[in-house]
Amino acid sequence: MKIKQLDHINIVVSDLAAATDFFRRLGFTVNHQGTLEGAWISAIVNLDAVHADYVQLAFPGSTVNIELLQYHTPSSPPSRKTEQANHIGIRHLAFAVDDIGALVNGLKAEGVEFFGDIQTYPATGKRLVYFYGPDGIILEFAEYPHP
Repeated sequence: MKIKQLDHINIVVSDLAAATDFFRRLGFTVNHQGTLEGAWISAIVNLDAVHADYVQLAFPGSTVNIELLQYHTPSSPPSRKTEQANHIGIRHLAFAVDDIGALVNGLKAEGVEFFGDIQTYPATGKRLVYFYGPDGIILEFAEYPHP
């Protein structure tokens, strides 16, 4: 037995429409959306009376999907402090990009908050920057040097 590939990344959000809009502005497209409810989903997530809406997004050419999920029942508790890069657990999603400067400038114009300026990793020349997505999700753009 072996794992074939990463299938999707699930992100629970407080405002599904706003989160979907945010990821669509990054270039993701909606693959599927719907409602999750009934005994089958309650059994999977081990929660009673689940009623949630989801949107599955993909980046063109990628086989990994992002699944945004908003629980209506049971409601989601407020997020614990996860807005810092050194907290234990899954901390960020990184996206490989071609023009990091243009992307950063465009998102800054829309009010997106960045941790700081674009930095270059000396060992590889990779340029990267962290920023906040919906609900304080940490995201990263990474631009690899051209050979």
